[in-house]
Amino acid sequence: MAITIPTLRDGSITLRPIRVRDARALDHELMANRSWLRKWEATNPYAPMSFDTRSSIRSLLAHSRSGHGLPFIVEYEGQLAGQLNVSSISWGSLSSATIGYWVGERFAGKSITPTAVALATDYCFYQLGLHRMEICIRPENEASLRVVEKLGFRYEGLRRRYIHINGDWRDHFCFGLVAEELQQGVLQRWRSDTVPPHAATVTAEDRAAAARQLPIIDR
Repeated sequence: MAITIPTLRDGSITLRPIRVRDARALDHELMANRSWLRKWEATNPYAPMSFDTRSSIRSLLAHSRSGHGLPFIVEYEGQLAGQLNVSSISWGSLSSATIGYWVGERFAGKSITPTAVALATDYCFYQLGLHRMEICIRPENEASLRVVEKLGFRYEGLRRRYIHINGDWRDHFCFGLVAEELQQGVLQRWRSDTVPPHAATVTAEDRAAAARQLPIIDR
């Protein structure tokens, strides 16, 4: 089932479908923000650490055509500010998806990321009919942890060595939200200041566990 990628807007912030012709502008933005983004970038442990933006966009669009993804460009006042991907879309009895995102350093602090995440989540809940959204964040990524705190994503636990990031398997904190938790959209709940205040609080036990390196057993 192919998914139509919508254009979503809130004020000066826009989510629009990614296009192959965005590759050059994305390459420029990624290079300009290399030191800002590299420590959070997903990597492939079974392939060289190289990146082809055009091929990546084609892959994202293929996932959309197969019904498993929604790849967006994030714009701020008409400028390319970053990307947001709704991925791992599952239908039927699971009806869930995962969100990942980045924005350039010069756009930080403008509420772009929480607005974009809220727009995408509301679309997935109320237009696509998905039931659950998930965001997984490295324990060191304080900026992303503030996003889920602002939006009231509920903390669900620590996943050890969960995703390959910047050359190694990294621990992640997992946050989720289901449609039944909302009496109004994610964006409206945030704007109306009715987000549950401690939903995204990570337990002290999990913070301590994430600070300890998981022992690796040689076989």
